Amino acid sequence: MLFPIADDNTGRTITPVVNYVLIAVNVLVFVFLQGFGGNDRFTYAYSTVPAEIITGRDIVTRPVAVENFTGQRMEMPGLQPTRIPVYLTLLTSMFMHGGIAHIFGNMLFLWIFGDNIEDRLGHVRYLIYYLVCGIIAGLSHVFATAAFSSSEASLLVPSLGASGAISGVLGGYILLFPTKRVVVLLGWFATPMPAFLTIGLWFVFQLINGLGVLGAGSQAGGGVAYAAHIGGFISGLLLIKVFEIGRRPPDRYYEREF
Repeated sequence: MLFPIADDNTGRTITPVVNYVLIAVNVLVFVFLQGFGGNDRFTYAYSTVPAEIITGRDIVTRPVAVENFTGQRMEMPGLQPTRIPVYLTLLTSMFMHGGIAHIFGNMLFLWIFGDNIEDRLGHVRYLIYYLVCGIIAGLSHVFATAAFSSSEASLLVPSLGASGAISGVLGGYILLFPTKRVVVLLGWFATPMPAFLTIGLWFVFQLINGLGVLGAGSQAGGGVAYAAHIGGFISGLLLIKVFEIGRRPPDRYYEREF
């Protein structure tokens, strides 16, 4: 699988302050509020739960014993009281993660691709764009779970992570910077590839796995909310030009004929 590690930042004109702040907030929440993923009470209180978004009411459940794909039984914490309107969990869940590998992968993608989008949109527009894409991604997951879940219990499984919003960033990136070089790892080798190929292959992977989850039942997703990735990416594609209205791209984005 392709794994991006860097991109071409030649010509970037502003310091991506908002992107740095987003990364910092995600890390601080994971470390101090989630306790490196060990604070289940906080995590299960402020994640997005499809049933809560659909009904508009807070749901509290008891811990339940579940069996994972290896046959090992484990106890899943129950949903905790949410001290804010449940619809706001579409925002809070965007800043929480399930583990170190989860947050590392998401923050690496945000570090690589977010700065160029902020450079094009400006600080405030980039922040709004990021949050809107994340909310749409969360709603995509909620509606896909409601439409295709194989059991009502699936509606009580919380989701969290910045990947939906970052998928929106990728959607904007592939449209604005299709030929920018992205350095990816192929096995043990690093090689540059155009963004349209790197991100395009990533999206195809999300689409195939998302369709596979639908075909196999909602419990086959391995904890990955592919509908959120797909919804975030499509929203990023559709919204990037709207957010760019009124901001003339610097001359470096135009090809000149002599």
